[in-house]
Amino acid sequence: MPKRFIAGAVCPRCGEQDKLTVDTETDLRECVKCDFSEKRPQEGGSAEIKTRVNRPAARRSETPAQVITLVDPSEDQ
Repeated sequence: MPKRFIAGAVCPRCGEQDKLTVDTETDLRECVKCDFSEKRPQEGGSAEIKTRVNRPAARRSETPAQVITLVDPSEDQ
């Protein structure tokens, strides 16, 4: 029982959902609908995309506070 279906996965070639299997011994992904196959990506193979959330320098910058005045529109009449 080395092959298992990947729940919710969409095949990159045919676009069918729940048709991809993975061989647990060889880490090979295969589609049972269109015969697509590729080696599964290894852990740590891609770097995380830099965003304002995961960059330490971006988290340190503070937005200066601004004073605002709230006006009640009913007082103008």
